[in-house]
This record gives sequence, structure tokens and C-alpha cells, in this order.
Amino acid sequence: MVSSLYTYYDLDGGIRSDSISLIFEGWSGDEERIAVLSPHDDDALLGAGYLLSAVIDEGCEPYILIFCDGRGGFSRIEDKEKIVATRRVESRNAYRKLGVPEENLIRFEYPDFSLKPNIGWILPCGLEGTMTKTMKTLREIKPTRLLIPNEYREHTDHEALSYIGSYDGPQVGDAVRVDLGSPYKIRSFLKYSVWGDFSPEDAMLRGRDPALRGNVLVRVKPAVEARIIEALREFRSQELIIEGLVREREKRRLDGDYIEVYLKFDPRPSIDYRGYKRRILEIDKNFSRF
Repeated sequence: MVSSLYTYYDLDGGIRSDSISLIFEGWSGDEERIAVLSPHDDDALLGAGYLLSAVIDEGCEPYILIFCDGRGGFSRIEDKEKIVATRRVESRNAYRKLGVPEENLIRFEYPDFSLKPNIGWILPCGLEGTMTKTMKTLREIKPTRLLIPNEYREHTDHEALSYIGSYDGPQVGDAVRVDLGSPYKIRSFLKYSVWGDFSPEDAMLRGRDPALRGNVLVRVKPAVEARIIEALREFRSQELIIEGLVREREKRRLDGDYIEVYLKFDPRPSIDYRGYKRRILEIDKNFSRF
């Protein structure tokens, strides 16, 4: 059943597979735990819904870490005072439809449009920033894979959370801040797009067509897209906001299927000294001639 709904592509390698291990190398089924860092409660569904559906079908237990409280997401002034409470209920209903239990929705409750100034350990005001909550929670969950949002020109909260995931995520496995729990190494990192394309820098660094900014892709049958749309419809307070994004999803269609693009990346790349060594030897060889 799983393989009939999902096909996975490595765009750089030109590989197609029915196995999710093409996205998550060394995938070990129900021993895996996925954590999705979601700036707002609907973002993980909008951008990573296909993979969430896939890992659930694989028997994996996903967690959604929702960083912002949704207070900015009201489209009618009369909803302003109740929007946070409303969205808590809506997000529980939405993710339950996908198969994510309520206890796996973890909320950090930072104000919308305000995540960036909360980045760090100790803020200038003396309060603790996002680092403590993020590292403590991830060390408790012990995820094998971490999904973070695209930072490129989407939303200030998306940019902030991409930064948090890219830097605090690797430190979850470092022997630092052990007051927040025992270090636990996350095996792989993946960026998802809520609505915008990834940075062209990544494609250029890989020597690829800049129009192909993502490097892995999930292709799904219409039943999976219908599952995501049904869950998104639970965000009734966001109808005016989400409706346009839902219409945009029709651009994902390919021969009756739907596609979702991701960027597999290394948040802590090491220096490859081989090229430097070759260049030094070339310079030394030329220098010795004089």
C-alpha cells in the first residue's frame, strides 16, 4: 500500500525509488521518529504534508513542534481575541485527521511575526530565548530526522525557525547544555517549502540548474493530496488565507499525481581539504621552477 501511493526522486542523482530511504538514508521503519519544526500550526501540513503522510504509513511516529501561537492569523477583526484558542482546536483536529495524535503537537507559543528576536539562549532582556525550549524538547523526543522550513523570502518566522533548526538542531547531539538532557545526534536534516522556492545559492553550489533548487521530491497519488486538503480544511479560521494556497497546490499536478519538493542538506558541512592540497602542490611545483 505504501509504495503504491508514494514515489521518491533524487533529482541530483537522477534516481527514482518506491523506498523512502531515498529521502532518509538508512531508514529503519517504525524505529524512526520525525520532528517537523513548524513556524505556525498549518505550515507543516502545507509544506511537508506528503512526507508526514508517508512516514505515518511507514509506521513512524511524527512530532510537530509549533513555534508561534497564531495570534496574527485573524482575517476578521471580531476574531482577534479568540484566534489563538480557536487555532489550537483547529490544529488538533487537522493533524488528527492525518494521524498525528494530540500529544505529539508541541507548542512553544511565541507571538506571530516575533520569532526572530527570540532566537538564542539569553536575550538582552535577561529572559531565555528559543534555544532552551528547542534543545530540551528535541533531546526528549530524540528524533532521527528533522524537517525545518525554507528560509528564503517566505516569512520572517519561517526564516527564524530555519535558522533555529539549522544551528540548534546539530547542537542537540553536542556535549553542551547537558542541563537540557543527554545529547542525541539527529541523523539527517531536510528543508520543506511552505509556499516559496528555495534559495538559488544551494542549486548553484551543487552545480545544478538554478531552476531546480530542491534536490529531492515526493510524488503522490491524488488520495494523498485529498488527505492533506481534508486536514487543511479544519483550519476554518484561516479559510481566506489558506484558500489561495490550496488553489496554488494545483500547480503540483503531474499526469494526475502531485509533487512536493524538499532540500536535503548538511547543516554542519566540514571542509574538504583535498582541493586545497591539490592547489598547494600545483603552486609549489610551479614555484620550484624559478
